[in-house]
Parts: sequence; structure tokens; C-alpha cells
Amino acid sequence: MSAERLRQITEAVRERGSSSVAELAELTGASEMTIRRDLEALAEQGVLERYRGGARSLLLRGEEPPFALRAQEGLEVKRRIAAEVAALIADGESVVLDSGTTCLEVARLLVNRRLTVMPLSLHAANVLTDAPQLTLLLPGGQPRRGELALTGPLTEASLAALRFDTAIVGCCGLTAGDGLTAYDLADAAVKRAAIASSRRVIAVAEAAKLSRTALAHVIPATALHAVVTDDKAPTDATEALSAAGVTVRKA
Repeated sequence: MSAERLRQITEAVRERGSSSVAELAELTGASEMTIRRDLEALAEQGVLERYRGGARSLLLRGEEPPFALRAQEGLEVKRRIAAEVAALIADGESVVLDSGTTCLEVARLLVNRRLTVMPLSLHAANVLTDAPQLTLLLPGGQPRRGELALTGPLTEASLAALRFDTAIVGCCGLTAGDGLTAYDLADAAVKRAAIASSRRVIAVAEAAKLSRTALAHVIPATALHAVVTDDKAPTDATEALSAAGVTVRKA
């Protein structure tokens, strides 16, 4: 309930530009004292700015919410998607694992697998550090604050030097028409480098992302081999992806 309330508050403040404590209490059904605590927590994450009696948004419509907030959203769905993805990976494979909250859940399921994995975020690298059978490869690069995704020419050069069996790629939006998209240009460049070095590409995307297009184009949908989403994915979106030659799996 706490994660859902934070999501409601974030979306309300983002859409309106600013909201009062009283408005948010009415929206969520929580007490004003609880809303004040929530606003303080979101202010610490850089989602919004507090003022006396309310808060104003620091997020633009084209920006991605902070990692700390996204990591708590839809965890059960992300874990189902991660389990479906892990089942597609065979022991002995070499895998490049993208940044993002769903890919982090995939990392947790690969800990006891016999694989070679290059994670593209420090969050996932930390999860995989002590994996007993796993060979861990770390790219160079500059971590984005909060997200801890590795980006830049050192990351791209690390990817270009290797050839992977599978790339597991996250996204901010995915449609048959606009393809796979990301909010951040540097992140999009790293995704393209990972895909270019991989024999097979699996995209992970919760249902809401299948009707969304973000700023930076990564690849057309036809370049994907499979998409793993959840059972709430809209039928028209999944059928369009299937018509583009993509295997769609619903967790």
C-alpha cells in the first residue's frame, strides 16, 4: 500500500505541477501526517520539492522516475517476468544484462546459475558478486547517479570487444511502430551496443510500457527475438509485436 500511495502521489504532483497535502490526503485516503512523511521521502529521492502545505514536481513529463521509487513498484509482476526470462537462459550461456529494476530482478535469479554475465549496472553487479558458479564480467563506464547504470564510451567499448549469446534488455517504452525506446540518450547508446554484440535479444517490459514511447530510439521491434511481459499486456500491442516477428511471452 505504501508503494502504491507513493506512486499515486508522484503521478498527481507530476500531472498538476504541484499539490497540497490536503489534496493528496483526499486522493489517497491517507492522513495528512502520513502524506507529509511520504512527501519528505519523495523529496529525499529527488522526485519533488517540498513547500509549506504541499509539494511541487521536479520531474518533467519526458523524464524517468528515480530508481529508488521504481524499484518498489509492481515487484510481484517484475519477479514473474524475471522468472520467465531466467527460464529462457540455458546453463553455459554468456549473457549481457541491462540496467533497470526488472533486470535487477533477473540478476537475483541468476545467482546460482552456471553462466557468464556482464551486468550493465552496479546494482546488478553487487547482486552477482558472490555467485558461486557464475563468471562475472564488469564493463568500464560512468555510473549514472541513483540508477547506477554504466554508460559512456568505456561501456560501449567493453561491449564491442565481446560476443554474447543473449542480451536481456530493459526499456522505457516498446511498440511495434516505434520500437524499443529509452528516456536517456546515453542509456540508449549502451543498449544498442549490447544488442549489436548479442546473438539473441530478449526485451523485458511490464504491460504499461507496451503503449508508451520514450525520447530515445534504440532499435526497431523487428530486431527483437522475444519480449517478456505480464498478463495485463494489451492484446492489440502484443498482436502487433507478434506480426512484426517477435515472440511474445506473458508471465
